[in-house]
Amino acid sequence: MAHISDRKSHETTPPLRFITCGSVNDGKSTLIGRLLHDSNMISRDQLAGLEADSRQVGTQGQELDFALLMDGLAAEREQKITIDVAYRFFSTDQRKFIAADTPGHEHYTRNMVTGASTADVAILMIDAGKGILTQTRRHSYIISLLGIRHVVLAINKLDLVDYDRAVYDGIVAAYDEFAKPLDFASITPIPMSALRGDNITGKSGKTPWYNGPTLMAYLETVDVAGGAKDQPFRMPVQWVNQPDQDFRGYAGMIAGGTIRPGDAVKSLPSSKESTVKSITTFNGDLEQAVAGQSVTITLNDAINVSRGDVLCAANDPAPAADQFQAHILWMNEQEMLPGRTYLMKTGATTAQATIAAPKYAIDVNTMEHLAAKTLDLNGIGVCNLNLDRTIAFDPYRENRDMGGFILIDRLSNETVGVGMIDFALRRASNIHMQDLVVDKEARASLKGQKPVMLWFTGLSGSGKSTIANALEQKLLAAGHHTYILDGDNVRHGLNKDLGFTDADRVENIRRVSEVGKLMVDAGMITLVSFISPFRSERRMARQMLENGEFVEIHVDTPLEVAEERDVKGLYKKARKGEIKNFTGIDSPYEPPLEPEIRISTTDRTPEEAAEDLLSFLRGRGYIAN
Repeated sequence: MAHISDRKSHETTPPLRFITCGSVNDGKSTLIGRLLHDSNMISRDQLAGLEADSRQVGTQGQELDFALLMDGLAAEREQKITIDVAYRFFSTDQRKFIAADTPGHEHYTRNMVTGASTADVAILMIDAGKGILTQTRRHSYIISLLGIRHVVLAINKLDLVDYDRAVYDGIVAAYDEFAKPLDFASITPIPMSALRGDNITGKSGKTPWYNGPTLMAYLETVDVAGGAKDQPFRMPVQWVNQPDQDFRGYAGMIAGGTIRPGDAVKSLPSSKESTVKSITTFNGDLEQAVAGQSVTITLNDAINVSRGDVLCAANDPAPAADQFQAHILWMNEQEMLPGRTYLMKTGATTAQATIAAPKYAIDVNTMEHLAAKTLDLNGIGVCNLNLDRTIAFDPYRENRDMGGFILIDRLSNETVGVGMIDFALRRASNIHMQDLVVDKEARASLKGQKPVMLWFTGLSGSGKSTIANALEQKLLAAGHHTYILDGDNVRHGLNKDLGFTDADRVENIRRVSEVGKLMVDAGMITLVSFISPFRSERRMARQMLENGEFVEIHVDTPLEVAEERDVKGLYKKARKGEIKNFTGIDSPYEPPLEPEIRISTTDRTPEEAAEDLLSFLRGRGYIAN
C-alpha cells in the first residue's frame, strides 16, 4: 500500500463514498470486515470482540468471521444476511472513506438504494461459484440509475474454485456484455477471496495471472473528481435563520457549484434576484463555499425566500416545472396505484404528486422495456408525474441532489418509492385556461342553492344509492337542481374500461371526482354514490373543491348486515371466488375517520336518513329553509 508522510493532504477533501452490493451471501460484509482488519483500522477491543463473536456465532469454524464486524443486528446474525445499511468511516494516509455495506436480499432493496444514493463507487460482489445472478443485474441497473459511474467487479470466493482464471475471465466477459447499456465510466474487475484476503490490501500469490490493482490500491487512487462542484450553483433552502430583525440568512447544503460574496443569485420558483452579502458558518464567514458544504447565505436585498426554495446562479438558474418524466423504483409491498396522489419530497420541498400509469417497466435481466399498468415491489419503470406546485430541479443525470426524490404514502407516511427526474414535460403552448364571464356563484344563485358534492361512501349493499335517490327526490320536489353520479351507472359509460384492481379503483374515483368538480362548478348539488374504498382518493376528491363544497357521508353498515342483504347476489359470488377484488371480502375498505355525516342503516330507514340529510343541508345554508 502506498503511504505519504503528511496526513493533512486529504483533510480538506471530501471522503470517497463506496458501497458493497450484489446478491445474498456474495461476501459483502466479509469484504469490508477484511478490508478494515488488514488495514489495521480496528482497535484491540474490537478485535477481541470479533474473536469472541466468531467463536460464538461465526460461520468460519475457528477462524475470524469478518462479516460480524458489519452485521451488527441480532436478526442479521441469526439469518446470516445483511438487512440494514451499515456504515464505516476510516482513512489511510492517502484518503478518507465512508463504506456502506448494503443488503443483498431482494426484500431489502430499499436499504441498498439508501446506501447507493450518495456513493461515488460501487463494489459489485459476484460469487465465483455462482456467477451473475438476477440480483447482480438488479443492483447493477440500480447503481447505474442512481448515477454511480465507477464499478469494481469483485469476483469473490475464488478460493472455492481453485483460483481458476477461466472462471474469472468468463464472469468478466459476461458482465461486460451485460453492462454495455449501463454507461459506466469504468468497470475494474478484481479477482479476490475476501475471506482469505487475496488481492484486498496486498497482491495474492494465488493469482499470478492478475496484473491489476488490489482493492485498497484502487480505492485510494480512483479519480472521482469533478462532479457537483463543477456544476452551476444550487442550494436548496433548509431553514430561514432570523434570530433578530437585523439578520436574515438562508441555511442549507450546497448541492452544486461554488458561491462567493458578491455573486448574483436567483431564488426559485419566485425568480427574484439579489447578490450574496456573506457566507456564514459556525466557525466564521467564508470567502467561498462549494458543493457539499452546509452554510448560511445572507443577501443584499430583502427578497422573499422560504424553506424549500432553491438559490441558484442568476446566470445559469435551474429550470422549474410541475410535470416530469421520471424513473421510479417502487419499494412497497402494496403496488403503485396510478392516479393516486403521493407526497413527493425533494430536498426541503414537499409537493403532492399524481403518478400516471407507467410508460413501461424495465426487465433488469434483459433491459427490455415491458408494458405495465403498475409497479410491484422492486419494480422499476418510467412514469409521468403531475405536481400541485412548481419546483426547481435539474435532471438527475446532471445533479443527483436536485433531481432525486422520494415518494411517501400520505396516510401511512411510509416511503414507498424513489425516483430520478429525467426531464420536465412542457404543456402545449396553445392550451390556456379560458376566462369565463359566468362563474360558479352566478350559476348557483340562479338555482337558488349553494353548490356542494355529497359523497356517499360505504360497503356494497350498505344503502348508499337508496339514500341518495330518496334525498334527490326531496330536493327535486323543493325545486333544487341535482344530479346523481352512481358507481354502477358510471361503469356502464365513462368508466366501462376499468376493472376492480386497486389501480383501477383509484382511476375510477379520480375520473368521477373530476366530473363531480365540473358539476359543482355548474352550481349543482351533486350526489356521488360510490364504495370509494380508499381514504386517499376520498381526500383527493375533497381537495379538488373549495372549503365547504365537499361533504363526506359514511353509510355505516356492518359487513355482516350488508352481506345478509346481498340485494344483487354479489357477496355470494365473491365468497365462491366468482368475483375477485370484492370490497370487504378480498379487497379492503378504509372507513372514513372524520366524515361530516355518519349514517347507521341498522337503526335508520332510507327515508329517515334522507330527512336527516335534508335538515343538514338547510342548517348549513346549502338550501333555503
